[in-house]
Amino acid sequence: MILEVATINIKPGTNAEFEANLQAAQAVISQAKGYLGHQFQHCIEVPSRYVLLIRWASLEDHTEGFRSSNLFVEWRALIGPFFDGPPNVEHFSLKFEN
Repeated sequence: MILEVATINIKPGTNAEFEANLQAAQAVISQAKGYLGHQFQHCIEVPSRYVLLIRWASLEDHTEGFRSSNLFVEWRALIGPFFDGPPNVEHFSLKFEN
């Protein structure tokens, strides 16, 4: 299992609209092959920052499957307009989970 960690900074003052669109975006990404679950977290110290944590069955399910699919295009169209610069995305292999 792979954990995608994306730090997303959004344009200041767009939190309500961004969070509303996250609801629709969650329905889109959950259809992707290899998708296992996710969390969206909001930063307390920096109100325009979010962290997206997505569990994938494999790295390729995210980097090759989802990113090259129409689902990615639809997902990005919902939340991409709020981005204040490109997200920082890293992938981790999960060693321990409660």
